[in-house]
Amino acid sequence: MAGFFSGSFKHEAPEPLEGPVVATVTGGTVVWFVLFLAQLPFYGWFDDHGHTWWLWTCLAGGGLGLIGIWYVRRRDAALKRAAAAAAEPEGTAGTPAAE
Repeated sequence: MAGFFSGSFKHEAPEPLEGPVVATVTGGTVVWFVLFLAQLPFYGWFDDHGHTWWLWTCLAGGGLGLIGIWYVRRRDAALKRAAAAAAEPEGTAGTPAAE
């Protein structure tokens, strides 16, 4: 097996896919919270069978999703600011517009 992993890579890694990241993370967060709320009426059954971790996993997924939404929104805003700064002509950054 050692020979399989030896040597250098023969191709470069592909570019990361960019898509609607904020919408994807928001949708996933909503799904986690909906799953938590859907299982909440059955808390007694989960408790009797030792499966309450299912509920808390869904709640943790929703909570981590909120952190993820905060993160990807800031990332998206930073990417847009960087793109806008790169699109500005050289030497006009930080100067007021001429009238």
